[in-house]
Amino acid sequence: MKHIFKQGNKNSPTLLLLHGTGGDERDLLPLAGMIAPEASVLSVKGNVDENGMARFFARLREGVFDEEDLVFRTGELNEFIDSSAETYGFDRDNVVALGYSNGANIAASLIYHIPGSLKGAMLFHAMVPRRGVDLPDLNRVHVFIGAGKRDPLIPTEETRELVKNLKDAHSPVTEFWTDGGHELRREEVEEAKSWFVNNFQ
Repeated sequence: MKHIFKQGNKNSPTLLLLHGTGGDERDLLPLAGMIAPEASVLSVKGNVDENGMARFFARLREGVFDEEDLVFRTGELNEFIDSSAETYGFDRDNVVALGYSNGANIAASLIYHIPGSLKGAMLFHAMVPRRGVDLPDLNRVHVFIGAGKRDPLIPTEETRELVKNLKDAHSPVTEFWTDGGHELRREEVEEAKSWFVNNFQ
């Protein structure tokens, strides 16, 4: 997978950066610099092309995921993290995802489907990746969820369902709501930074 790796403090988690639809491996580097400037970074570009826009998995239409492709791409991404840990020498058990929109959705899918794939995650404007599945025990997986009360793509009920799923699986979840829409807002980034410092530094 096309990616950028930047070596940082080996005692800190490696940040896995996962962009939104139409983004690339450079999109979230400034965000990582704001939240955890000392951390190593593995920033990945999605392998799926949707009308010229990069994504991490296919969808049938807006808000409706191709679940078969989601499961396949989730496994593919997990294998890429595994191989990258060997290539770059970072601790595979100390990876925290930072995902926005489509990237947050596949990060959530890693949490739902592959135990131990992530130590934690910052999910900005995420949806429930898949329904009707049993989540692993997530009592050690800290999750931050940033959401907008006026997000035109993600109803508040969707976010609350995601939060409930994670909490039911015993994940320590922090949710932070802004009055905004689907865009990233400074206040949620600042809140994510405080969360990261409190949990991983």
